[in-house]
Amino acid sequence: MSEFGKIEGLSGTSTAELLKQKSKVGGADGEAFASHLKSALNEVNEYQEKGEVALSEMATGQVKDLHQAALAIGKAETSMKLMLEIRNKALNAYKELGRTQL
Repeated sequence: MSEFGKIEGLSGTSTAELLKQKSKVGGADGEAFASHLKSALNEVNEYQEKGEVALSEMATGQVKDLHQAALAIGKAETSMKLMLEIRNKALNAYKELGRTQL
């Protein structure tokens, strides 16, 4: 017997059955994702604030350690680029889901 003969009921799953299974799963995963996303956004915001402070200190000549200021600005820039890429990927995934036919 081939391996294909062992798979049963695969083609019999309807959209209604999938929606029933989805409702059984619950929203815990969505809430966990939302909390992780919120904490990541807060972290990016903190890096941006520290970068702005470092940039303003450099502009006014009040910088104590130029190396630390440059690191803070670099972290702010890198974290913003990463967050923008994550946003772009999420939007692309959302658009792809919108094009998916049920």
